[in-house]
Amino acid sequence: MNTAEVGSAGVVRVAGRDLLASAADLAACRRAIRAGSKTFHAASLLLPRRIRGSALALYAFCREADDAIDGSAQPLQALAALQMRLDLAYAGVPLDNAADRALAAVVTQFEIPRELPGALLEGFAWDATGRAYETLAEVRAYGVRVAGTVGVMMSLLMGVRSPQALARAADLGVAMQLSNIARDVGEDARTGRIYLPRAWLREAGIDAQAWLRDPVFEPRIGVLVDRLVSEAENLYRRAAAGVDELPVECRPAIHAARLMYSEIGREVQKRGGDSVSSRAVVSARRKIILLAEALLAASRRNTVRETHPVLPEAQYLLDAIIHHDRVRGVVGDPLAGGGLIEREFARVLGVFERLEQRDQPSLNQPSLR
Repeated sequence: MNTAEVGSAGVVRVAGRDLLASAADLAACRRAIRAGSKTFHAASLLLPRRIRGSALALYAFCREADDAIDGSAQPLQALAALQMRLDLAYAGVPLDNAADRALAAVVTQFEIPRELPGALLEGFAWDATGRAYETLAEVRAYGVRVAGTVGVMMSLLMGVRSPQALARAADLGVAMQLSNIARDVGEDARTGRIYLPRAWLREAGIDAQAWLRDPVFEPRIGVLVDRLVSEAENLYRRAAAGVDELPVECRPAIHAARLMYSEIGREVQKRGGDSVSSRAVVSARRKIILLAEALLAASRRNTVRETHPVLPEAQYLLDAIIHHDRVRGVVGDPLAGGGLIEREFARVLGVFERLEQRDQPSLNQPSLR
């Protein structure tokens, strides 16, 4: 695994070779995410400092890509242009902007195969072209692209490359995307999108196009949403075992993400599956409790060793990594951790509390609610 350092001029060096991303580029990526993707920026603060900047750099390019495809009248042409940007970044001659230079440095440092960010771009294009999803497998394939890739790339940033761990990272990403879909059924429908499997809708006697013209909640929709939440829960259970293979200082944040996204599904279920009339939220008090649960989960190793195959829809991502590592002789880093897990959890909790305080409305300003 490569190691990186920042030289006196702020140039990132990997294995003794200067890359084009500078400290200024990384700072520009951080500012862009702070302004345009506040949720991800906040979540990044829960990550260990040693990978936080790299995660922000990776996401900055992905954010630019999503905006470029979503805002284009010709999304497939926009996708082709972005694929060319990826080619240039992987060739070590990125376009002259901060996100591309930072991407080139990160994918080189962490040995990220091109297929992974390429799959994410493909998922963005599926959104922009209004792709319909007939089966649960097709919904999972979408989830693999727009979220499973992120989970897998984050594992690579953490130095974890074992197929079993990466399979569980893909599970977690897809589970989180299914939770998002379950929560946002009404919001998506009002923009003309539906991610519930069309086959499920037909089985329930619901005409998808007719419902999209007048998206109101009914019990049959609630049953399908609950079914999707159950599929997500199965993947969350599978993903939990993979967290043990992460560096110790990363485990509390990943367990927290797993538990909090799972809680979104539970909130939807409490509403009878009604995510059309309103949008489920997890309270700050409940988040604090879940963070405590995350500490407990991170402080004990899972004694039940279940083995699950990789999701069929995610297999090609793992194949790409296995091939890349075999050709280039890459192995994962042991990364046993950096200090007591309780101390790391205290850091995570402190960050979360500051974020909650920052998000509270000022006593001197009227609330929007």
